[in-house]
Amino acid sequence: MKKDLTNYRNFGIFAHVDAGKTTTTERILKLTGKIHKIGEVHEGAATTDFMEQEQERGITIQSAATSCFWKDHQLNIIDTPGHVDFTIEVYRSLKVLDGGIGVFCGSGGVEPQSETNWRYANDSKVARIIYVNKLDRTGADFYRVVKQVEEILVAKPLVMVLPIGIENDFVGVVDLLTRKAWVWDDSGDPTKYEIKDVPENMVDDVEKYREMLVETAVEQDDDVMEKYLEGEEPELDTLKRCIRKGTNELAFFPTYCGSSFKNKGVQLVLDAVVDYLPNPTEVKPQPEIDLEGHETGNLAYVDPDKPLRALAFKIMDDKYGALTFTRIYSGMLSKGDTVLNTFTGKTERVGRLVEMHADSREEIESAQAGDIVAIVGMKNVQTGHTLCDPKNPATLEPMVFPDPVISIAVAPKDKGSVEKLGMALSKMVAEDPSFRVETDPESNETIIKGMGELHLDIKVDILKRTYGVDVEVGKPQVAYRESITKRLEDGYTHKKQSGGSGQFARIDYVMEPAETGTGFQFESKVTGGNVPREFWPAVQKGFESSFEKGMLAGFPCVDMKFTLMDGAYHPVDSSAIAFEIAAKAAYRQSFSKASPQLLEPIMKVDAFTPDDHVGDVIGDLNRRRGMIKSQDSSPMGTRIKADVPLSEMFGYIGDLRTMTSGRGQFSMEFSHYAPCPANVAEVVIKEAKERQEAKK
Repeated sequence: MKKDLTNYRNFGIFAHVDAGKTTTTERILKLTGKIHKIGEVHEGAATTDFMEQEQERGITIQSAATSCFWKDHQLNIIDTPGHVDFTIEVYRSLKVLDGGIGVFCGSGGVEPQSETNWRYANDSKVARIIYVNKLDRTGADFYRVVKQVEEILVAKPLVMVLPIGIENDFVGVVDLLTRKAWVWDDSGDPTKYEIKDVPENMVDDVEKYREMLVETAVEQDDDVMEKYLEGEEPELDTLKRCIRKGTNELAFFPTYCGSSFKNKGVQLVLDAVVDYLPNPTEVKPQPEIDLEGHETGNLAYVDPDKPLRALAFKIMDDKYGALTFTRIYSGMLSKGDTVLNTFTGKTERVGRLVEMHADSREEIESAQAGDIVAIVGMKNVQTGHTLCDPKNPATLEPMVFPDPVISIAVAPKDKGSVEKLGMALSKMVAEDPSFRVETDPESNETIIKGMGELHLDIKVDILKRTYGVDVEVGKPQVAYRESITKRLEDGYTHKKQSGGSGQFARIDYVMEPAETGTGFQFESKVTGGNVPREFWPAVQKGFESSFEKGMLAGFPCVDMKFTLMDGAYHPVDSSAIAFEIAAKAAYRQSFSKASPQLLEPIMKVDAFTPDDHVGDVIGDLNRRRGMIKSQDSSPMGTRIKADVPLSEMFGYIGDLRTMTSGRGQFSMEFSHYAPCPANVAEVVIKEAKERQEAKK
C-alpha cells in the first residue's frame, strides 16, 4: 500500500547548546500523543536523550530519530546535538532532512553554535522555521532575537506571532494571521489554553507586524500582490500558500515564540511544520553519480515506483545489534530484499526494518520513498553509503567529513581488555565518521582522533560505561602538518648492481609548494620517452607515499606539487620498483632543501563573556597567540571572535569559567592551517623526535 507523501514532514530540530531543542522535542511528542509523561532534560529523563552521558551532562550527543502524527500528517523528527564537537551529527542529519526548526534561546539569542548550524542548513538548502524558546526566562526579549537573526545570520525572519507578556508574565502568543490570542493557564498542561481577542494594549503592534507579514508574503505571487496593492486583502488560504512558497524557496523563515518548558506556544510551531515545511516530493531531488564519482544527469526523484535509492546517514550500536538509519529517496525497501552498497560493491540482505521512536522500535514489513527507517544487522554499511537496487545501481552524493584536529593515545588499564578495546573502537568508528582510530606502527600505541577535547572526553567515557573498558589516556596531541615554501629543481639517480640484473632509474623533477587545500599533486612533463610512460605511476607512487610523512617531525604533508621533467632508463635494469625507490630517495634528498615549515591547526574561537570580564578574556586569548577578529556587545554580554592555535586551547573552558565566575562559554571549530612561529616549531619538532627515539 503506497502512502500519500504529501502528508509527510521529515524535519530536524537544531540549535545551540541549552536553547531547549530536546525539551521542545519532548513537548511535540507529548502533544502528538506519543508519550504520556513528559521527561525533563535537567532531570535526565528526556525520551530522546537516552545515553547515560546525555542524561548526566544534560546535552544531546547523538541525534535521536522518532516519528509521530499531527493533523493527519506523519512527522519524522530528528533531535540533533548543539555542542560544537558534535556538529557532524547536525551536518549529516540536515543532509537527509527536508526541513528544520531552528531553536533560539529567548535570552541567549543567536549564539556561536547557532551560526555554524545555520550555515550547514544553508549549505544543504533546508527550509526552516524559527522558534524563539525560553521567553519565560529573565532577560528574554523576542524582538532582540529577531533582530539578531537578521544581523548575525543575515536571514529574513517572518514574524508570525507576538508574545503576550515577557519573562515571568509570559502567558501566550498572538497569531498574526488570525488576529487571535492563545493564552495558556498556569497548570503546565499544554492543552489548557483559550483563544481570545487580542489584548487592547497590543492591537497597534499586531496590526503593524501583520501588515509587514502580509507585504512580505504577497511578494511570492504577482497576482495576489497586484490585488493587494489595489486594496484587496488576501484570504487566509492564499496567504498561507504564499508563505509556504517563500519558506520552501528560503526567501524567509516563519518565526514563532514560546516556552517549551512551560508548555506554551508549541502547538503553533507544529501547525507551521504542517503548513509551511515541504513534503518529500517538494524538495529538490538528489543528483545521482556513477561508480567513478561523475554526475550521471539523473536525479533520485521521491517516487516509490522508481528504482531503490537510499542513503545511510547514521549507524548506532545497541543491544539488538547495529542499526543503520536510512533515508529512502526513491523506490521501496522491504524485509528480505537484497540491496547493493555502491561504496563496497557488495550486496547485503535486509534482515529487519524498524521505525524508531527514540530508543524503542516498531517492526515494519516495508518502507518507501520519503521514509526514514532503521535497518537491523547490516554488516558493512557506513555513514554516507548509498544502498540501491542491484539491477539498477547508482550512488547518491556522498557526505564529506572534516579531518580530526586532535589526538590522544589510549591504552587499556588491564592487559586482558586489549581485544575488548579493539572491538569497542571499531563499533564507535562506524557510528561517528569524525572519530578515527589508528595504531602507531612503531610503538604499537592506539591513537584516537577527533574534533576537540570534549569529543574525545565523551568517547573515553563511552568506552568505560558502554563497553566496560577502562583506559589510560595520554597527553592530547595536535595534528600538525608539514609543507615546503620554496620551488626546487633537482635530480636523483638510483643505481644498484649486485650480480644478475641490476636496478636503474634516473629522474629530474621539480618540487614546489601548491595552493592551499590542493593536497598532493603530480604531473609528468617528460617528452621523447626518456622515462617511458609505464613508469610514471611508479614515480607518482614513490612521491605520494613519502608525502604522508614530512622530514621535519614526521607529520603528514600538505599542498605540494611534484613534476617529473625528465630522466633516463635502462632497457634491462629499469623497472617500476626502481623508479618508485628513486622517487622516495629524491623526496628525502630534496625536502630539507626546499625550506620546509611546520603548520599548525588554527581554530575559530567564539567566546561569550559578561561585560565586566571582557579585558581579562581578550588578554588571555592574546597570551594564547590569538588574533582577535571582532567583539560585539549585547545586553547579555560580549561575544569575542578570534583565531587561536589549537595547541594553546587545551583546558580553555576551565580557565574561561575561572575568569568569568562561571558565566563565560565558548565554542570552537577548525578554521585553517597556518605556519608555526619558529620558537613553537622548534619545541614541537624536538618533542616529536624525542617520541620517535623513545619508540626505538
